[in-house]
Amino acid sequence: MRLGISHVLRHETPAEWARALGALGLSAAVFPVDYTAPDAVIADYAAACRDAGLLIAEVGAWSNPVSQDAAEREAALQKCVGQLRLAEELGARCCVNIAGAFGGTRWDGFHRANYTPEAFEATVRSIQFIIDSVKPQRTAYCMEAMQWMIPDSPEQYLELIRRVDREAFAVHIDITNWVYTPRNNLYSHEFIDHVFDLLGSGVRSCHLKDSLLNPGMTSLLEEVPVGLGNLDIAHYIRRAETLSPDLPMIIEHLTGDQAYLEAVARVKGIAADAGVALK
Repeated sequence: MRLGISHVLRHETPAEWARALGALGLSAAVFPVDYTAPDAVIADYAAACRDAGLLIAEVGAWSNPVSQDAAEREAALQKCVGQLRLAEELGARCCVNIAGAFGGTRWDGFHRANYTPEAFEATVRSIQFIIDSVKPQRTAYCMEAMQWMIPDSPEQYLELIRRVDREAFAVHIDITNWVYTPRNNLYSHEFIDHVFDLLGSGVRSCHLKDSLLNPGMTSLLEEVPVGLGNLDIAHYIRRAETLSPDLPMIIEHLTGDQAYLEAVARVKGIAADAGVALK
């Protein structure tokens, strides 16, 4: 397994950033600058990754390409195309985004409209447009698994793959985002198997966080740092490792260097107990 973090550690130079990741025993990275950065800056970070043996796991394209606001939608599509082109240039494992919110005011928010056939069709068209604008050969465009927008289940991800019908469209798994029922939380081992059995062959990258089921009515599911919840993280890691020892798993959604250092230590311990070696 290749472990990484979404957080950008404090640094002065690209080489210092890459060395800091390596010093933590990490071998995967989320590229820390976007396509609008000067070419020289992008080249310096890419060289730092190569020199440190870091796999570029993800180039983030976080935006709303299905927004009902035309200006927001066009800006998002431009960003996604730019980021996918950057991922292709870098040879990153993937360029990842969410589908986006089809209704409401938050780009990543829940809304009734997110579940409509129109939202699904708009998502298909946006992915096709982004991929066809770049025609990547070295990387892939992925949707992050989500809990209140497309794709909100592994079955819907399969249908999205079928409808998009592009070789460069692949899978990004964030198992925590799909654990939105007490059943999936309590049976996370079985749910993880279900997800990987359906989608495993297309997975390019995974996110690592956790889910805690709290007592209370109606149900209280809380996202918590990886290793501090109810999910069978050891099994998640084992299933990812079975696909490829180079599959990156990225710790995310924490605040500050120290929280990430603690999470890295926990994941290393979980991986060791699961019999999975970090590359």
